[in-house]
Amino acid sequence: MNHLELDCKAGVATVTLNRPDVRNAFNDEVIAELTTCFQGLGTRDDVRCIVLAAKGAAFCAGADLNWMKRMAGYTREENLADAGALAGMLQTIYACPKPTIARVQGDVYAGGTGLVAACDMAVSVDTAGYCLSEVKLGLIPATISPYVIRAMGARAAHRYFLTAERFDAAEALRIGFVHEVVTAAELDSKVAELAKTLVNAGPEAVRLCKTLVQDVAGQEISPVLREMTVQAIADIRVSDEGREGVQSFLQKRKPNWLLPA
Repeated sequence: MNHLELDCKAGVATVTLNRPDVRNAFNDEVIAELTTCFQGLGTRDDVRCIVLAAKGAAFCAGADLNWMKRMAGYTREENLADAGALAGMLQTIYACPKPTIARVQGDVYAGGTGLVAACDMAVSVDTAGYCLSEVKLGLIPATISPYVIRAMGARAAHRYFLTAERFDAAEALRIGFVHEVVTAAELDSKVAELAKTLVNAGPEAVRLCKTLVQDVAGQEISPVLREMTVQAIADIRVSDEGREGVQSFLQKRKPNWLLPA
């Protein structure tokens, strides 16, 4: 990988954007690398959670300027293919079987907000700024919108999509776009704390919980939905992991899915 760094340790895979000279802006190469990386990590038994991090002052400034220059001359067909690759990357992160944490150490702009929103949880440094700046360029945040709107809610999206205002980490926390805001000195410890809880939980249960939230959120509480949830709990109770978890609790011992210390 030319634009990413990957480190796997004790069940935690850390994927780091490594283009600090361009504020970790992404282009077609970065999109392809992120897609391939998350697809691969999603299948690895030794990976229990994934941290998406970045080097430098900014987490991600959105689209790379040179990439934007190329896009300026694209036909509609070329734009469809280009946007499709970005949409595929975001969906790969969002639907990754492993739980994901965005470690936000700096500013997040435009398409970069899609990366944060596609992760299951986000921890932000208190000095980070956020901005959905697309309308300033006569564009719209279309491809990232399914993930960003899910993360911040439609009401906040109406404001920040339309105004392209910059907002701070405290506001990102207030609207639910991030889960924790900490100082720079506390960032790694808070991410590690979350990662540890994910690593220690039943890996199949975590995977199913992730899809449960995605499947249930926003749905009408209908007979079909209730039946789906009934079947889901019945299935996990009779699974090997479910039985092991209950037995280990009753027998006051550690479950067999814990990784060696």
